[in-house]
Amino acid sequence: MGKWAFWLEQLRLFVVAVGFFTRIPLLRRTSPDNDTINRASRYYGLVGTLVGGLSALVLWLLSLYLPLSVAIVLSMITSVWLTGGFDEHGLAVTADSFGAGDSAGQKLQMMKERRLGSYGVLALVLVLLLKFELLMELALYDPTLTALALVLGHTLSRVTAASLIFGETCVHEEGLNRHPVQRQSINELSFLLVTGLIVMLLFSRGQLIPLVVGLLLLRFILARWFRHQIDGYTGDTLGAGQQLAEVLVYIIVLAGWNAATRS
Repeated sequence: MGKWAFWLEQLRLFVVAVGFFTRIPLLRRTSPDNDTINRASRYYGLVGTLVGGLSALVLWLLSLYLPLSVAIVLSMITSVWLTGGFDEHGLAVTADSFGAGDSAGQKLQMMKERRLGSYGVLALVLVLLLKFELLMELALYDPTLTALALVLGHTLSRVTAASLIFGETCVHEEGLNRHPVQRQSINELSFLLVTGLIVMLLFSRGQLIPLVVGLLLLRFILARWFRHQIDGYTGDTLGAGQQLAEVLVYIIVLAGWNAATRS
């Protein structure tokens, strides 16, 4: 494969990733096969960079004319609109099934039915509220810091969630809304991790170690938790993992900023 052919193929894979993981209409005229979708998982982190960057842009523009709290809420709405709320829905469904289901089969059945109960509502409300509070606290220091945190959070959370595909089992259930990527090679995983590392070096070099350690620990916990609950992962549980990882990134960034200002 020549140099231009290689880069054109990478562009095609990125377009596939954007089309599958956002509402941006890039796949209307294409129907990629399973192998293409699996290889496109390498760009899941960059999709997060795109979503986080657009949300940060909305925050920056609106903060020029509106109170910070309003700008932050509208930037959060932007990210939900761009992704169709897929990950937020995954969090709610996962909380419901894990909280109310007795067996792995029952939990998967509850995911299949996609009905939202009290566990899901509580998880969704509390996580969104925590996100807002963390972003608001960062904005009180510097609105620019909040914009950078959005890019960092959306990127690293998707890198963390997508990395669970490697080494974990995709749970097959007829009719279940499964994750479109069910297999990940070492090449896709390596590219995904390098993407996260580059974004950390660009946006938060001083907090590199806390972010790496924190997200690796969270990945370990999520993998054990999903395995214990349903013997693997589904698209919903990966969405839950993305939401939890995003919150963790904001917590680490805020904690680091607090420590820096006190020293």
